[in-house]
Amino acid sequence: MIVFSDLSLRRGPKALLESASFSIHPGQKLGLTGANGVGKSSLFALIRGELGQDSGSFSMPPAWVIAHVKQETPSSPQTALEYALQGDGEYVRLQAQIAEAEGARLGELHARLDAIDGYTAESRAATLLHGLGFKPEEIQHPVTSFSGGWRMRLNLAQALMCRSDLLLLDEPTNHLDLDAVIWLQDWLKSYRGTLLLISHDREFLDAICTQIAHIEQARLTLYGGNYSTFEITRAEKLAQQQSAYEKQKREREHMQRYVDRFRAQATKARQAQSRLKALERMEVIAPAHVDSPFSFQFRDPEKMPDRLLNMVGVSVGYGQTTILTQVRLQILPGERIGLIGPNGAGKSTLIKFLAGHLPAQAGECWQAQDLKIGYFAQHQLEQLKVDQSPLQHLRQLDKQAREQDLRNYLGGFAFHGERVDEAVAPFSGGEKARLALALLIYQRPNLLLLDEPTNHLDLDMRLALSMALQAFTGAMVIVSHDRHMLKTVTDQLILVDNGQATEFDGDLEDYAGWLQQRFRAEEMASKPTDTTTAHSAAGRKDQRRESAEKRKQLQPLKRKLDQLEQEMTQINQQKAKLDAVLADPDTYNEANKTQLKQWLLDKTAVEAKLATVELEWMTLSEEYETALAA
Repeated sequence: MIVFSDLSLRRGPKALLESASFSIHPGQKLGLTGANGVGKSSLFALIRGELGQDSGSFSMPPAWVIAHVKQETPSSPQTALEYALQGDGEYVRLQAQIAEAEGARLGELHARLDAIDGYTAESRAATLLHGLGFKPEEIQHPVTSFSGGWRMRLNLAQALMCRSDLLLLDEPTNHLDLDAVIWLQDWLKSYRGTLLLISHDREFLDAICTQIAHIEQARLTLYGGNYSTFEITRAEKLAQQQSAYEKQKREREHMQRYVDRFRAQATKARQAQSRLKALERMEVIAPAHVDSPFSFQFRDPEKMPDRLLNMVGVSVGYGQTTILTQVRLQILPGERIGLIGPNGAGKSTLIKFLAGHLPAQAGECWQAQDLKIGYFAQHQLEQLKVDQSPLQHLRQLDKQAREQDLRNYLGGFAFHGERVDEAVAPFSGGEKARLALALLIYQRPNLLLLDEPTNHLDLDMRLALSMALQAFTGAMVIVSHDRHMLKTVTDQLILVDNGQATEFDGDLEDYAGWLQQRFRAEEMASKPTDTTTAHSAAGRKDQRRESAEKRKQLQPLKRKLDQLEQEMTQINQQKAKLDAVLADPDTYNEANKTQLKQWLLDKTAVEAKLATVELEWMTLSEEYETALAA
């Protein structure tokens, strides 16, 4: 068990944790959340022994093996497979001892190797690398041949290879694509040790974690359940806290007015002093910070052509290498397209072509005269002028705007005060990404092209971006490993695979199943099969084809169900707000009499609407399940 007792942790003058006491039991999968800079990574450093607490105590079983992902980029002549195998320390030690041992000692070492399942180590490491996106031939390539992002995947593979008791993962999905995220999620769900996970991917947290530890204002609070459960519980807690804060604020103001009025009068001085002492004793309830620090939206595009773009028979690639062929795609106003597909299949290539950064090798592409593209990719961060401030960047886009208007706009992206005038050079990756998005949004595009827009963004900013994209009136094409964003902002999925870009008949759950089948097929490809196995594979292929055809026929019904689910979510949010208002005793004051009637009418209307939508959803859901099972 990991035990923290009255623990305080500081970084310089800043308090990260104060008087934190909690325990983590073996086998738990705990998600660590909180805004950037609150101390999540520092807590990991404490557990790894790289940082000491300022007060209190921390303990864990001394024999536990801890695994974490190295942050330094490796530069090694080893092959990718050899590098991943280094994660299993005992396997490496035994192999070194076996190389030098003789006689009976050699037999003992081989027995020990067999006991730790060492003879399958290379196979397990190859499976890890395959799941993280490495092709079979690539696992024999030297580490030095891979780019920085792929080397970070090698670090992750090494951490997963370790037969650890405690696994610490700090934003493990940052360098992964959607396929690798889905594979890693399944792997972690079956991990038998204790897992501490820092992530800004809510779907990832939901699928894996059974407990959430949330840090804010130097306090750590444990919540049972996954991330969605945490959000609901915390929202209820904050609503109650806000109500208590408002009530106490009125009491304090009343007492302070009495003190200010009568402390100079001899006849009232004693009473005034009594109230003053009561004020000093009264615990100040912090106002609930329920609002996100981000608040922005897309302004309507200045012009919106009937058709934005049309591709017919287009081939695209780099130099003489063709990545995609015979692409046929038409983009109309309001269309919301998500690109999915295996790593390296050409998703970013297609977006670069749409953005005008790559020429067509063949085919025709028509663009509307008034097409205005907003393109976001990670290289946009590198194009920011590091010696200029956010205000200077924005001023270059609009030299006529009032400075206060520009400052207000940047405030919606959490650039406030002196930060607006500071040079970009020392900004974090998240701050640079927010600024790049702010500059893109300000230009009022009618076609958004977003390639992994959520990298470096925390949960609050991801939520704000999703809400802004939902209200965007133009068209968009997006590549993202954040499934929550894909689910909430896209209506159509296009599968990029085997040189083709075609509409995918299904949702992200169907895509996850498609990936699992593909992964198993690739794993089996190198193994010999007999005739029976071949027939069985053919039968499964026919079954998949029939299932895909059935999903295609039921797609309109599935989309209607998804729309109803979103509507129920919105109605439940409205109902929760009204319930919070009606649960507050102050609501029933005489001053609120007229407003109270309206709140009660609103609640009746919301509950009636919810009942109607739920009934429609249940009817259609039963119809869908019956048709799917037929």
